[in-house]
Amino acid sequence: MVSAYIKYLLRSGNEHAIHSPFLFELYTKVISGVKDDNPDYIDLKALRKELLASQREIEILDLGAGSRVNKSNVRKIRTIAKNAEKPEKFGKLFYRLIKRLQPKNIIELGTSLGLTTLYMSRAKKDASIISFEGCPQTAQIARENFDKTGAKNIEIVVGNIDDTLPARLEGLSDGIDYAYFDANHRYEPTVRYFEQCLPYATNDTLFIFDDIYWSDEMTQAWEYIKAHPQVTITVDLFWIGLVFFRKEQVKENFTLRF
Repeated sequence: MVSAYIKYLLRSGNEHAIHSPFLFELYTKVISGVKDDNPDYIDLKALRKELLASQREIEILDLGAGSRVNKSNVRKIRTIAKNAEKPEKFGKLFYRLIKRLQPKNIIELGTSLGLTTLYMSRAKKDASIISFEGCPQTAQIARENFDKTGAKNIEIVVGNIDDTLPARLEGLSDGIDYAYFDANHRYEPTVRYFEQCLPYATNDTLFIFDDIYWSDEMTQAWEYIKAHPQVTITVDLFWIGLVFFRKEQVKENFTLRF
C-alpha cells in the first residue's frame, strides 16, 4: 500500500480542486481540518483504550479476505481492536457526516467490535442502524459494547452476509440513506454488496467503502464503483471512498487530502 499511498499524495488536492458547491461545503466543514472534541466521544475513547488493553481471547469466524497480520482464528480482543477497528479519526468523520446528512436508515457491513458503529449511533440516536457481522463471537463483544455505552438504535444481524444481506434488504421499505461497506475485502463480494444495496439508494444516499487500496481486488472494485452510471460524485480519501448519487450533479471523481 506504500506505493499506492505515494501516488495518492501526488494526485490528491484540497478544496481548491472542488467544483461542486455541495462537495466544497461538505469537504471544508465536515471532512478536512475540523477540530472535533465532541463530548459524545469521551466514553468511546475510553472504550477503545479498554479494548486495546484486553487480553480476552475469542475464536474468529472469518468469511472475508482474512487478516494480513494474524492468521490464527484465536485472537485477543486487543489485536482485533488494533488491526480491524478504524482509527478514531474515522469514527469522528462518520459522526460528522451523519450529523450533517441526517440519515434515517443506516446499514453497516462488518460490525467488528462495534466502535465505528457506536460513533454512527451517537451522531443520530433516532436513526435505525442495521449492522451485519459474520462472526458470532465478535458480534457478542459488539453487543456488550453497545449495552455498556447505552446504544439503543443498533440491530446486529449475525451470519454470512452473502445470505443475510439480501434477506434483510427486502424489508427496507424506506431505502438506505447511509451505508458503510467494511466486510469482505475482495472484488466480487464488494461489487455484489454494492449492487444489492444500489436499488435502495436515493438521491441523498451516501455509500462509504473501506480500505479501497487494501489490495488490487479492492482497488479494482473501487474503479468499478466509480464508473457505475448511477454514481455521480466519488471522493477518494485513500483509506475510504465516498460515493454519492446526486442526479443534479455532473459526474466527477475527486481525490482529496484527509
